[in-house]
Amino acid sequence: MKERIYLASPHMSEEGYEQTYVKEAFETNWVAPLGPNVTNFEQELATYVGVNSASALSSGTAAIHLGLKALGVEAGDVVFCSTLTFSASCNPILYLGATPVFIDSDAKTWNMCPKALKLAFEAAERNNQIPKAVVVVNLYGQSADMDPIIELCEQYQVPILEDAAESLGATYKGRMSGTIGDIGIYSFNGNKIITTSGGGMMISNNEAYTKKATFWATQSREAERHYEHKEIGYNYRMSNIVAGIGRGQLKVLNERIAKKKEIYETYQEAFKDIADIEMMNICDFGQSNYWLSVMTVKETSKVKPLDIMLALEAENIESRPVWKPMHLQPIFKQYPFFTVSENIPVSEDYFNRGVCLPSDTKMTTEQQNHIIELIKQLF
Repeated sequence: MKERIYLASPHMSEEGYEQTYVKEAFETNWVAPLGPNVTNFEQELATYVGVNSASALSSGTAAIHLGLKALGVEAGDVVFCSTLTFSASCNPILYLGATPVFIDSDAKTWNMCPKALKLAFEAAERNNQIPKAVVVVNLYGQSADMDPIIELCEQYQVPILEDAAESLGATYKGRMSGTIGDIGIYSFNGNKIITTSGGGMMISNNEAYTKKATFWATQSREAERHYEHKEIGYNYRMSNIVAGIGRGQLKVLNERIAKKKEIYETYQEAFKDIADIEMMNICDFGQSNYWLSVMTVKETSKVKPLDIMLALEAENIESRPVWKPMHLQPIFKQYPFFTVSENIPVSEDYFNRGVCLPSDTKMTTEQQNHIIELIKQLF
């Protein structure tokens, strides 16, 4: 069988930074949860993105859960959320007993549509049920157009949780993705632009949020000699070993972004003369981290997304559909959904026509050229 080409897989630094921090943890016996790597990873990531504080957690999902809890989301509340995303963006809404309301995408950014968000706010106002928070997802490495979203949220005095799980290192008008909302989260899952094998981070310029998250994440243990608990807690803290991997990965983040951009631009150049193929639009309001290179095929094309995925699969090459929108998911389809599209919603259109192409930073030029030729042959 031919060597596997992955969509996106862990890529440790050639310099071995990760092993240095992990080895140090073993040598000092800081292998149990918490320790210097955790504290330093929080500080180093906060410095990189330019925020006051961070809380290192077991996953990006845990960060969303505690972020929403910190924003005061409780049972019976409503939370608005981007529909074109992975279910981890909205599962925590249900953990807290709240109701998700899904917002369609904007065709240019692929992210939350401000016009659809406005419709949702107007309906909420009529129903006297203003949301407790808005979860804005930055899809495939690109920021949402945050200014009009912020303007609406400020008008209704609703805080923003920025789900930047896929967009660490991206920017919006000079500001780092994840730092623009009241709370931001990152994921370090194995397929993300940098990984800790598993883990996440909650960040904010309001240190009260991250301190409270850290408290809840360590089982809400009070500062007593004995074990004292006045609130429900969670086992959500990142371990010192995992944080050591993260510290090493952070050193090569800019290199990974540069490589991801090169991969995207190679696809873009290769497919520029194929009328039925269009690469995901990159907006000029900021810098994407190009986490995944995503293409769409025209609705009238004889070649369908499944044809492309099957052709790649036959060569042991991994690709994936675009996220299936949350409002179409069986577990979430009962909840409200807002769109300004008169025909098919933007999110559904991209799901129907999109393919996530191999974007692994370890992929060689020869391997990418092979992928490109396989796709070109179909057209």
